[in-house]
Amino acid sequence: VQLQAYGGGLVQAGGFLRLSCVASGRTFSSYGMGWFRQAPGKEREFVSGIDWSGGTTDYADSVKGRFTISRDNAKNTVYLQMSSLKAEDTAVYLCASVLVRYGSIRRTANGYNYWGQGTLVTVSS
Repeated sequence: VQLQAYGGGLVQAGGFLRLSCVASGRTFSSYGMGWFRQAPGKEREFVSGIDWSGGTTDYADSVKGRFTISRDNAKNTVYLQMSSLKAEDTAVYLCASVLVRYGSIRRTANGYNYWGQGTLVTVSS
């Protein structure tokens, strides 16, 4: 599986962005998907995850109520709609996938098998 993330950029605090992650292959609907982020000098952290069907989602407390994850299995794409952005949301955002159709959404990086290259989100205050 190859993942390609898009949609990062520079935005003012309070603004919004939508990130997309497109996956290759024909079995996208069998993969749980996650978004992580990594700011300079900080560890990679979980942002949001979605199960294979799109029926279950999970969010880090820091983004709950501001970010929304969704997926379109027909387009092999997972989205992260980000609103009310804050300066502390500045990071490289990475999408990840894991071949699984059971269990809870994984919140740790080592729970995912495939990673995209990341897209930079910069929020100016």
